[in-house]
Amino acid sequence: MHSLPSHAMRPLCLNPSLCSSRFPFFSFSIPIFHKFKNNPTIYKKSQKGPPFFSIRCCGSGSVTAKPSWELRRNRAAVQEPDEKVDALRQLFTKPGIGIDAYIIPSQDAHQSEFIAECYMRRAYISGFTGSAGTAIVTKDKAALWTDGRYFLQAEKQLNTSWKLMRAGNFGVPQASEWLNDVLAPGGRVGIDPFLFSYDAAEELKEVISKKNLELVYLYDLNLVDEIWKESRPKPPNKPIRVHDLKYAGIDVVSKLSSLRAELVAAGSSAIVISMLDEVAWLLNLRGSDVPHSPVMYAYLIVEVDAAKLFVDDSKVTSEVMYHLKKAGVDLRPYDSILSEIRRLAAEGAHLWLDTSSVNAAIVETYKAACDKYLMNRGSRGKRKNKQYFESDSLPVGPSGVYMQSPVSLAKALKNPSELEGMQNSHLRDAAALAQFWCWLEEEIHKNVKLTEVDLADKLLEFRSKQDGFLDTSFDTISGSGANGAIIHYTPEAESCSVVDPNKLFLLDSGAQYVDGTTDITRTVHFGEPTAREKECFTRVLKGHIALDEAVFPENTPGFVLDAFARSALWKIGLDYRHGTGHGVGAALNVHEGPQSISFRYGNMTPLQKGMIVSNEPGYYEDHAFGIRIENLLCVQEINTPNRYGGIEYLGFEKLTFFPIQWCWKQALPLTHCSNFKYVNTFYSLSFYSFQKP
Repeated sequence: MHSLPSHAMRPLCLNPSLCSSRFPFFSFSIPIFHKFKNNPTIYKKSQKGPPFFSIRCCGSGSVTAKPSWELRRNRAAVQEPDEKVDALRQLFTKPGIGIDAYIIPSQDAHQSEFIAECYMRRAYISGFTGSAGTAIVTKDKAALWTDGRYFLQAEKQLNTSWKLMRAGNFGVPQASEWLNDVLAPGGRVGIDPFLFSYDAAEELKEVISKKNLELVYLYDLNLVDEIWKESRPKPPNKPIRVHDLKYAGIDVVSKLSSLRAELVAAGSSAIVISMLDEVAWLLNLRGSDVPHSPVMYAYLIVEVDAAKLFVDDSKVTSEVMYHLKKAGVDLRPYDSILSEIRRLAAEGAHLWLDTSSVNAAIVETYKAACDKYLMNRGSRGKRKNKQYFESDSLPVGPSGVYMQSPVSLAKALKNPSELEGMQNSHLRDAAALAQFWCWLEEEIHKNVKLTEVDLADKLLEFRSKQDGFLDTSFDTISGSGANGAIIHYTPEAESCSVVDPNKLFLLDSGAQYVDGTTDITRTVHFGEPTAREKECFTRVLKGHIALDEAVFPENTPGFVLDAFARSALWKIGLDYRHGTGHGVGAALNVHEGPQSISFRYGNMTPLQKGMIVSNEPGYYEDHAFGIRIENLLCVQEINTPNRYGGIEYLGFEKLTFFPIQWCWKQALPLTHCSNFKYVNTFYSLSFYSFQKP
């Protein structure tokens, strides 16, 4: 799955402590968590690039496809009525609300990429179902921002009452800038503070204040929920399960002990963990609350001598209860998180908050409770409750420690058990893919008409027969011809295309297994591609190989490697509108941070041994075809003949065990079915005749 420009992918740290002969190139040492170089009492925002990166033109003189905006111009000039938007606007003037605009983001209260259906508010109000986007409704306008992966999808799904804002394109304002343009000074902009990270809310507040606009936190109600009413899906309530230690590699007690050592070192007495995959990883638990991601809706507060999991207890089985009790973790109701934050502040807790991920409601509640504490007792008042610190060097009373969570990087640095599970799951996944592509080749030879949905369903059927299969890791992207150019295309039964043997076919898919997570993309042709398609495919493959074979010094951030994958395309003036690589969880989210390989140069997280990243360059011609080639890679140490500067050099080992199409021959799109065994990926740059790699 293509790289995601997500705020959830942020730098964090943890280092597994076990070693395995199966992965001799990984060496781990205790403690689990790396030491932070940050000042623990001063939060420093990570370096950021421009708010919207200027995307290079992905066309050339030989491209004849019409731009998507030109095709959309022919739609009805008169705006279509939108009952949902009208109902939302009617709430603006209700007592206690009084706003001029309302922002509906994609996220849930945990800044998740994939969310439960009951939290898909932006999709409900706009009709746009892509995983990334922001909708804004004013009293007379409605606009939706999304990135280049979704431009074509958004054009199809938005009605004419909505204006599509193609984020990253020249001249397209940021959402906050647009609000400054369309609202009169003194206007009020409403948000649900649970759905914005504190950093995002503060940034928005700062920008709109330049035009004397006020940001209004609506704590007690979400306006979309108010109009959704009874038709809104119920919250998920499937049982949580224990993630076996043979897959997790490190027990919960050890993880919590290492985290508590970090708390003490940072001058903190407690930390709020709100990212769902961090909660799941830290507690060795998995859930089914979110499509494609084995996580459960929960918050976790870890104190120096206690831990509390805020979750719907109806999901907690007796096995999970025993598992948590052994680790010293108590249960609390999910919706009691704010009252616990107030309690911690009242007891003088120095609370570690990662404001890039913890929602604004939690952070503002803590800040308000701190102010109340100081007001009631004075800056040097005596505490009557729990004493967290006795040192005179620390502030008296509660104070926030605003730093990046230490859990994300810890989770990203896979331990040997996690790596073994990832490798084993990829082997089984490759077997399912081999069965699928052999079946498909035979059906194509028989001239059987198959739709894009038919293929996605058949692949799911083969995968579901593999041991340990749980779910897909995202909606399968099955695109024939022009649909392959829609980077995040999801076929639907009533509107999808029949797979055309004379056009390129792109299949991006993945699976969740009990021991690992997979993500793979292959682009094939069942006949004879055009010269243009051959050239573009070859250049995408050259970029894929260049990144796959890259060797680089330690402490190299991912953005440095991004150009390796684009260089062959750049040479003829082509490019693609997404990152080249994203992190992948071990039996967790298919997209995880903090690492990435992307043109977004603000992410300074270095690639480190044990990290897993995708390698997925592509090229897309609107309304013509799409090409993407993706494997998953594990960062490993490379034994170079020299070590300039006395440092380590790193490279990649492939986790993906399925071939890339390496020849174009009529009616023989891949290789003979007998070749689809547990073989690692191979390459060839010749697409005009058979050539051994």
